[in-house]
Amino acid sequence: MIRICMVGTGYVGLVSGACMADFGHKVTCVDINPERIESLLRGEIPFYEPGLDRLVLKGVEEERLSFTTSLSEGMDGADVVFIAVQTPMSESGEADLQYVMKVGEEIGELLTGYKVIVTKSTVPVGTNRRLREVIQGKLRTATEFDMASNPEFLREGSSIEDFMHPDRVVIGTESERAETLMREIYRPLFLLDTPIVKTGIETAELVKYASNSYLAVKISFINEIARLAERVGADVFDVAKAMGLDKRIGAKFLHPGLGFGGSCLPKDTNAIVHIAREAGGDMSIVRKAIEVNRDIPGVAIAKAERLAGKLDGKRVALIGLAFKPNTDDIRSAASLELVKLLAAKGCEIRAHDPAAMENFKLFHPEITYCGSPYEACEGAEVAILVTEWNQYRQLDFAWLADTMSGNSFLDCRNVYDRPHLEKFGFKYDCFGRADHSSPA
Repeated sequence: MIRICMVGTGYVGLVSGACMADFGHKVTCVDINPERIESLLRGEIPFYEPGLDRLVLKGVEEERLSFTTSLSEGMDGADVVFIAVQTPMSESGEADLQYVMKVGEEIGELLTGYKVIVTKSTVPVGTNRRLREVIQGKLRTATEFDMASNPEFLREGSSIEDFMHPDRVVIGTESERAETLMREIYRPLFLLDTPIVKTGIETAELVKYASNSYLAVKISFINEIARLAERVGADVFDVAKAMGLDKRIGAKFLHPGLGFGGSCLPKDTNAIVHIAREAGGDMSIVRKAIEVNRDIPGVAIAKAERLAGKLDGKRVALIGLAFKPNTDDIRSAASLELVKLLAAKGCEIRAHDPAAMENFKLFHPEITYCGSPYEACEGAEVAILVTEWNQYRQLDFAWLADTMSGNSFLDCRNVYDRPHLEKFGFKYDCFGRADHSSPA
């Protein structure tokens, strides 16, 4: 058993801490927000993630998982300290490291015995070197410690599965002692033959940015192909299926639609562009992927107007708000830009999402939030499917045809097909399919 201090109870910290506790380790999660800690002590999870509430409760009940606002308490007796605080994107596109460095200062002031300090947060190349200097500068007495980089690869909505059955675990360190402790933390994964990739610190820091940037490029690429398919009368679904069968390419992330959002891909693509610029290079492919992604909400509005005519002053229903299903995260969600564009046209916006409405209200209290997708569509002239939650995959279009004042349906996630909706009198459009096509 390894004693672990997890600094930060956001998405990465809480999921990682709960899963490590389930591995049998003793984990203390630390956060400076007393309200968050109090809610966690009551068993309340501060964000939506399937299965996390049960895993946290299990860890607490079995006395392997605890919560505190005191870093001193969290570090007391810990073998490893993980830093999992936020690294938001600054206006220039680089990662804001103020929270990471602040934690480093506090760790330095409290450190009295050997520990491994691990960055779990996604940080630019060179951060661990800087962090070591910050910690070293705050030590009250000469104390040995090692640094390690252990990037996370968690997908919102399936993070527990991703942690328990990862494609790989990356450990970046220059210390055999630190490597041994890190391997012991992940020893339960050895039974699953999970690859453990041991690298240098800078390499580990770059792995996360490189991985997410590649996925973003792949998403923007298939969205470019989707627009081309529409122009030439092809079906992007068949194109993507054929591409995905090539083992060199793979089928994942070849899904056209509203592009990428959330807390990782937008932030990490901008960050790697900044990292490259600072190093005297240029990430031109990634910059183009960002540009393509930025333009997609405008493409969606143009599609809606081809279906329903000018949207000015019309009632529009948004079905889904989260950037993807099974999360309440709206960070960099396409829905935010859609609302901005619709509001500029004076539209009356009605919306439904099973998890993200409370978060969305913080940014857009002026729109109407509804108890169901059907309520959102009442009197709407056009309905836009924004997030492909499972409950939206079998909508009652006979009911919608009766309750909507218009008959336009824009499927931004390509869930349905044109013949099905035309049976109910709808005008339909999606991304990447010519008029005569339907999905396989």
